[in-house]
Amino acid sequence: MVKVKPFAAIRPPKAIVEEVAARPYDVLNSQEAKAEAGEKSLLHITKPEIDFDPIIDEHSQPAYDKAVENLKTWMNNGWLVKDQKECYYVYAQTMDGRTQYGIVLCAHVDDYLTGKIKKHELTRKDKEEDRMIHVRIQNANVEPVFFAYPDNDEINAIVAKYTANAPEYDFVAPDDGFGHHFWIIDKDEDIARITEIFSQIPAFYVADGHHRTAAAALVGEEKRRQNPNHKGDEEYNYFMSVVFPESHLKIIDYNRVVKDLNGMSKEQFIAALGEDFEVKEMGTEIYTPAALHNFAMYIDGKWYSLTAKEGKYDDNDPIGVLDVTICSNLIFDKLLDIKDLRTSKRIDFVGGIRGLGELSRRVDSGEMVAAFALYPVSMRQLINIADTGNIMPPKTTWFEPKLRSGLAIHKLV
Repeated sequence: MVKVKPFAAIRPPKAIVEEVAARPYDVLNSQEAKAEAGEKSLLHITKPEIDFDPIIDEHSQPAYDKAVENLKTWMNNGWLVKDQKECYYVYAQTMDGRTQYGIVLCAHVDDYLTGKIKKHELTRKDKEEDRMIHVRIQNANVEPVFFAYPDNDEINAIVAKYTANAPEYDFVAPDDGFGHHFWIIDKDEDIARITEIFSQIPAFYVADGHHRTAAAALVGEEKRRQNPNHKGDEEYNYFMSVVFPESHLKIIDYNRVVKDLNGMSKEQFIAALGEDFEVKEMGTEIYTPAALHNFAMYIDGKWYSLTAKEGKYDDNDPIGVLDVTICSNLIFDKLLDIKDLRTSKRIDFVGGIRGLGELSRRVDSGEMVAAFALYPVSMRQLINIADTGNIMPPKTTWFEPKLRSGLAIHKLV
């Protein structure tokens, strides 16, 4: 069972929330962040290299020092203010007419270390350490992680009670057109009940932010070792998360483009695909995969439907059933000799939020030779994989909308 607690968030005054709130650090490169960041944007804290001209290395000491300086400046200027009371918060996002309601809370370090916060992707030590530096230098969780949990009717009812009222924050972000809404759960009886209900929920599931989750938990563990008077109730034992009911979340497709056909002509490649797939030419109009085990391929100006033949995959294996596994095994490994999707320079990945037109654009430009669109993974598949201790292949899930940074910050002291 998971352990959670409320916290006193550091957050912007209502009047300037749109100026402070920013996209996550990892969806923008430094040049994009510099162009997007207004005077009060949290990007000056999450991507401080943009404050230098020319932009400096984001991993350099001057950049880290600038991040610390900027957080202090934002608080001194009143652009970020700490709440007087420990609360839970509701953070809702609206995209394409659908709204998902999450609770902003602090999850416990031990739940990550003992596997109650379950992951479905591998993390890399270098990326973990990079994120750990940011937590250490700020002594804070500046950006949240994104979890799912099994639906609970009573939590939904408490959330609905608060969201029936006017939100504290309510804006549409100009860069993505998605709505962001925020309420404060401040009644003591509701705070206590939420804490109690979560103590009966068996697990959280990392949806997005595997490296940030690992970094936050590992810094907490590090602080324990460094504190000779550690008692267990210190703020560093917890890290900021936004947790959503499983049924609210929708995973969108995560697609692939390749630079070459491993020495084959287009005709040879399509013929080779016929051994494992039913191949059907669909013409020049975009073709979207219709169901599990059906893929769309774009090559030489035309779209194709590829349907994996029975016996070429294992529906009883939580990993073998995944379309990313089928695609990796039967196309990238078998035909294209791309063995490691994490390191190969011959393949790239395109989030479904960009649309399938982005796939044809990259092929038509000559940058890539072929593109493959996949049917999206379901939340149930993700949870089954996490529950069985398995790991998804690289670049399997894409969650949208992304959480805005700057709506809440959690100090570790």
